[in-house]
Amino acid sequence: MTSAAVSNFHRLHTDANRATVVFRVKDGMSALASSISIKSVEALQIGWEANEPPGRHSAFVRVTTVDGIVGYGEASPMMGGEHSLGVIRDFAETLAGRDALDHAVIFDQLLHKYVKLGPEGAVTGALAALDIALWDIRGKAVGLPVYKLLGGAWRTEIPFYASIGGNAARTVDEVVRVVEKRWKAETPAAIKIRWDGDRTRQDFDIAGDIEKARAVRKLVGDGFPLAFDANNQYSVGGAIRVGRALEELGYIWFEEPVQHYQVRAMGEVAQRLDITVSAGEQSYTTQDIVDLIEAGVRMVQPDIVKMGGITGLMQCAAICHAHGVELVPHQTQPTIGHVANLHLLATVMHLTKPAEFADPSTRMHAAFANLPAPKDGRFVVPSGPGLGLQINDAEVDARRL
Repeated sequence: MTSAAVSNFHRLHTDANRATVVFRVKDGMSALASSISIKSVEALQIGWEANEPPGRHSAFVRVTTVDGIVGYGEASPMMGGEHSLGVIRDFAETLAGRDALDHAVIFDQLLHKYVKLGPEGAVTGALAALDIALWDIRGKAVGLPVYKLLGGAWRTEIPFYASIGGNAARTVDEVVRVVEKRWKAETPAAIKIRWDGDRTRQDFDIAGDIEKARAVRKLVGDGFPLAFDANNQYSVGGAIRVGRALEELGYIWFEEPVQHYQVRAMGEVAQRLDITVSAGEQSYTTQDIVDLIEAGVRMVQPDIVKMGGITGLMQCAAICHAHGVELVPHQTQPTIGHVANLHLLATVMHLTKPAEFADPSTRMHAAFANLPAPKDGRFVVPSGPGLGLQINDAEVDARRL
């Protein structure tokens, strides 16, 4: 290359639907153009099937830059995600003209603008969606996967566990049938049985719960990794009783045994049992995670679509590393949130447990051309620019509610 050519502007071309990002080359080094201006921010509630309940909807955000780069993010879909989508709609117009590369500054400004709404839940879900979308844009702008921008991958294949819910309402035989179906279909690296019961009824059927746990252990054999998610349905005493039984059955972790807001009780259970006790899927700030750790919890499970997106989870990773605590994120959304979570997990040095995979249905596949497929107990992290997802905008828009 001639010196004249080196001094010129060079362009990195993405596909026809993406922006052309300008680079300046000086002294043999290239630098990204100084800003990527946001054109629009859209809050999207998506319905995938007729007459599905609100909790089966998806809450997406779509951010478009003035140069045509499109980034997607996702918020928690609890109650259809309307709580977070409303916050996104409120701040959407104020982001026009802002620099998409200033995502951390934008995050903190919006968090403090809406801090009196919680800030937990609606606000942090909205900011999680925005943060994921801005990371997607950043990766597409430079032609690199998000995990590269986060510092590189320790691994690009992530083991997963089958997360199987609704077991409080099932009989022992029904639990075994459901677990066996997922186990054989997906060949996961581990299995978690979730209760999803009535949180207002503590210690309702401890003997029955232990019987179900025992039946699943018998199904998969002694060496297969199992976890038990109580979904907050026990008292401290009840949790200790169940936890002791799980220890005897060789379960590897016991998730949210008591109410999530009883932080000291969660820590007490964690310290009195030998089995690893986890919590954090209902924690929405880094300060909440620190409170759990200080209470005695040694495995935390923040969710990327609830707590700060990629930026928030990277902050949690640093906190966990400093405290010697396991980071095993909660994640039940099978598309954008799932893939964002995989990118983050690729960068975590001490990945001690598999990633969660809760929804194996194909109901969302029409809008996503290349969702990672479970194979041999693993997911391959997409290597394309940004999140690496090929999203059909027309299919998404056709399903807007």
